[in-house]
Amino acid sequence: MTLDPELRPFQVVAAAIRSEIDAAAFYTKLGERVKNSLLVRKLAFLAFEEEQHRKILKRLFAQRYAGMSLEVPERSPMPPIGAGLGEAPSVLDLFKAALDAEEISERVYGEAGERSEDEASRRILTYLGRVERSHAAMIRSEIDLLSKFPDYYDVEDFHVGQDLFHVGP
Repeated sequence: MTLDPELRPFQVVAAAIRSEIDAAAFYTKLGERVKNSLLVRKLAFLAFEEEQHRKILKRLFAQRYAGMSLEVPERSPMPPIGAGLGEAPSVLDLFKAALDAEEISERVYGEAGERSEDEASRRILTYLGRVERSHAAMIRSEIDLLSKFPDYYDVEDFHVGQDLFHVGP
């Protein structure tokens, strides 16, 4: 997915704010669906990070477009995470959708940074893109676990000593 070239820079920032709000809500909702305490914490961390991104983008807007009113769109120009998955997607499918969204966000922030008119905005957008890349890496790791241990998300404590083994002293 690429940025709509018709969007003006302030509209790109407002749309990014909407995407961060939606991503935080997605991770919060997904966290309510899982039981594994470590996974719940990871999803809470991702929701927290997305909320921090929203705050950073709001500060960027206020600094870069002082005097303009911030109008966050009701819907992001990017499709919502998991759009098209149906009514009852599996947790694994939701993680795969989250991975796609993080990879798209990284690209969009990269494009927005390239189109940015000032160095400070470019640096902030580049930073956000790299954080989205770290989110994608975390999600890839969870997808690997969910693929190998399908009930991983649905138990409070994982089957230590049954499906896993200890390596070391």
